[in-house]
Parts: sequence; C-alpha cells; structure tokens
Amino acid sequence: MKFCPNCAAPLVKRVPPGDSLPRDLCDACGSIHYQNPRMVVGCVPEWEGRILLCRRAIEPRYGYWTLPAGFMENGESTGQGAARETLEEAGARVELTGPFSMISVPYVNQVHLFFRARLLDLDFKPGDESLEVALFEEARVPWKDVAFRTVGLTLKHWFADRARGTFGFHAEDIK
Repeated sequence: MKFCPNCAAPLVKRVPPGDSLPRDLCDACGSIHYQNPRMVVGCVPEWEGRILLCRRAIEPRYGYWTLPAGFMENGESTGQGAARETLEEAGARVELTGPFSMISVPYVNQVHLFFRARLLDLDFKPGDESLEVALFEEARVPWKDVAFRTVGLTLKHWFADRARGTFGFHAEDIK
C-alpha cells in the first residue's frame, strides 16, 4: 500500500509503539494498516471412496488438478467459504463433515484449510474456473499433475486415514 484507504495520505512503514513488526502507518489520520495472511478454504469431496478433483482453467497452474478451494470472502465462515468454492468450481453440493487439514504457507502469506465433505449427489459440472471435474480412486489420481503441494499433502493424508479406518486433523507448515 502506498496511500491510506481512510484519508488518502501517503503511508510510511515503521514499527508502531507497542508492536514488534513494521506496519503501514498513516501519520495524517493515525491509522495502522495490517497485512495478514489470506485464508484459502476448500474441501475433499468424497463419493463412495472416490475424490472429486477439478482441472484448473485459470492461472496459477492452468491445466493442473486441484481440490475445489479458493480465497475466503469477508462475511463468511470457513465452512461457508469451502462449500461456496466447491459449488463455484465444481458445481457440486456438499455436506461438510469436519475440518481435515490446515497447512500454513508463509512464503505466499496463506493458510489453506480443507474440510472433509460428502457429495450430496453426482450432479456436478465444471465452473468458470475449471476445465473439467471428475471423481478419482486413489490409484487414478493424477499425482504428477496436482496443482499445489497443499492439495497433494491433503490428498495423501485423506487416503492414509481412510486406509487406517479413522480420520484425524492434520496441521503442518510448508517451508
């Protein structure tokens, strides 16, 4: 940011009193503008042991496969965002069954949160951001063409948990 969104004065970057990190400060109106990580929310939609994946129609990673996910919007919960993104990207209606993985990606200032989900029906279709959507058994997942490390990690955890017969919550960081 270069200008204050409150009063349009130029911003300066310095550590405000009582803080430990440099922030964008407005000397004209006294506002402190925090830049915080963005939440990416999505789900692992399952139908009879198969997972619904979307092939991306947008950058980054055009043409690669991903779980339905995207940036959380203001005014919605993480679950609402995950269900909305699944409907937008895969035309799929889901019932969320609980949080499954949370992966911090500090080098891009993001946190990715995926829920386990049950597809409510097989009436799915590509949205504007997807070239195609399809259900995959573990052996048929296009592992070499998975778009993001967070998605690959989440899928590996899901299949491993399913093989153990119990699903847990997985939290980790990508350095």
